[in-house]
Amino acid sequence: MLESVIREQLAAVVGGKWFKDDPESLVSYSYDATPLYQAMPDGVIFPGSTQEVSDIVKICSKHRIPVITRGAGSNLCGGTIPLQGGLIMVMTRMNKLLEIDADNLTATFQTGLNTKQFHLAVERTGLFYPPDPSSMIICTMGGNIALGAGGLRGLKYGTTKDYVLGLEAVLPDGSILRTGGKLVKDAAGYDLTRLLVGSGGTLAILTEATVKLIPKPSYRKAMVAVYDDLQAAARTVSNIIANHIFPCTLEFMDQPTLQVVEDFAKIGLPVHAKAMLAIEQDGSVEDVERDLKKLEEICLASGAVQLNIAKTPEEGAKVMEARRSALAALSRLRPTTILEDATVPRSKIADMVLEVQRIAQKYDVQICTFGHAGDGNLHPTAMTDARDPEEIHRVEEAFAEIFEAAIAMGGTITGEHGVGIVKAPYLEWKVGEAGIRMMKSIKDAIDPHQIMNPGKLFAETRKRIVFQERTEQSGRDSASDQDQDRKIETS
Repeated sequence: MLESVIREQLAAVVGGKWFKDDPESLVSYSYDATPLYQAMPDGVIFPGSTQEVSDIVKICSKHRIPVITRGAGSNLCGGTIPLQGGLIMVMTRMNKLLEIDADNLTATFQTGLNTKQFHLAVERTGLFYPPDPSSMIICTMGGNIALGAGGLRGLKYGTTKDYVLGLEAVLPDGSILRTGGKLVKDAAGYDLTRLLVGSGGTLAILTEATVKLIPKPSYRKAMVAVYDDLQAAARTVSNIIANHIFPCTLEFMDQPTLQVVEDFAKIGLPVHAKAMLAIEQDGSVEDVERDLKKLEEICLASGAVQLNIAKTPEEGAKVMEARRSALAALSRLRPTTILEDATVPRSKIADMVLEVQRIAQKYDVQICTFGHAGDGNLHPTAMTDARDPEEIHRVEEAFAEIFEAAIAMGGTITGEHGVGIVKAPYLEWKVGEAGIRMMKSIKDAIDPHQIMNPGKLFAETRKRIVFQERTEQSGRDSASDQDQDRKIETS
């Protein structure tokens, strides 16, 4: 519990209505969308302006109170769990779209703005903001920026980090920082904007952002390619890119996912197929129709056994919405659903899916795989039960091995969910000891009292040692057999 004098100071900043520390509120903000993690905060506060954020942080800095920024709480990396108690700062009151600048093709907004509402407002002006996380109906733009969110359109358009031009942020001492702006070019010193994007609230509290926009595509059309072989689906992805075609959406679902999503959405998905690609292209009518014709040829030549081209925009939208509903559909199967996020080079998609299946069988857990095939970002999803500790342990071991496999294939432990609590034990696997040392140096310099979202990003666990042992053994095997230099030890 916060001392009464501190509670009074915080309430004075925002008004009594916007500071809460009653048991119901504390429980409500003790968890986010990440299964298995929960911790009680000491208070919850809803600022209404950047100045209020600054005043709150100054109080917290003086008394060494942890501050955990939160948008809609839809993240899947445990990024907003108050591990050390402290103050949950909910940004949803700061939800104004401040400007759409058609001359500079930018938009400026407060970070509590809902992502879907932002998309709709931008598109009403004839402009377009491409990043589209699957949780866009719920999540906030600030949350997207804090965790480096991606989405279905990442292949053609990139992810959130590719669109943020400038930020307003409150630093751990309460000072207000402004970075970037409505600029195409800016080489003035360190790129502070990029540093804060994806930092997960561990360096500063984001209060405003300026992002770039592009002209809205005039036409969009979708198709579905069905496969009885995983390798053929993966080969199709590689062949599409090799032909210099970049669909705005290129999504993958394996057979178990197809079956569950069809049971949920009931739109006629091919439940007996081994894999399906959902492909969408946008642009001018001429360009889209030309690309779809070429895509059709590539899919058939690569081994597709069935092609369905949407007859109407509404039909195509149903397919994409079915893909977006994958997590909701899978969550119906068991009490606990753990959706993970690993990325590999596109050419390794089939290898990774097969590896996930092998690992699931090894640990006797149920894992379905879907994701963004175009950029190699897969979402292995385990259906389990948090009330069964032994099964949860097997799920955790399975995911640790999945992350190892992704790294061994030249990939990474997270493509768009962020690190948070969930990936902290594995971060060193990806960035190495030198990378961790540099990141910690940045954190210590900016946040010397460690009040900004403590307990995220960095973790010391036995998993690091286990991975090193396996990697060293793999290295010894590589020395004797160069063809095995990517082999993952499973003994």
